[in-house]
Amino acid sequence: MNFDETDKKLLLLLQEDCKQTTKELSYKLGLSVTAVYERVRKLENLGVISKYVALLDRNKVNRDFIVLCHIKLTQHKKEFVMQFEKEIMNLNEVTECFHVSGDYDYILKIGVRDMQDYRNFMLTKLTALQHIASTHSSFMISEVKNTTAIEL
Repeated sequence: MNFDETDKKLLLLLQEDCKQTTKELSYKLGLSVTAVYERVRKLENLGVISKYVALLDRNKVNRDFIVLCHIKLTQHKKEFVMQFEKEIMNLNEVTECFHVSGDYDYILKIGVRDMQDYRNFMLTKLTALQHIASTHSSFMISEVKNTTAIEL
């Protein structure tokens, strides 16, 4: 999809703070309020803007123990893959799940309170899923970069 420079600026501004009013955006973009409103609606209707969310501070909600867990399935049968993906959607501790190539089949990003909370999650939820052959966990030491913004 091709975007003009105004759309690119608008999308960047919305990614920085989507609570900006159309009036504030119109001032920053040098457009009328109506023009900004129409551009935003067009981007929403095209699915470029898929939703608006509040990003929480993990430290303040006590979910700052971040784990990257690599998962290997027992087999790559379609039904095993589909079942795993369906079940992983129900685990609230998992904030991201990627089907990947390489030595493992999936990488999960998991946010919990602490090591004990992660151990409990592993024992009662993750390893209870069918078709998992092995897991490998890495724990975040520090966050170097974390952004949701996509520059166009």
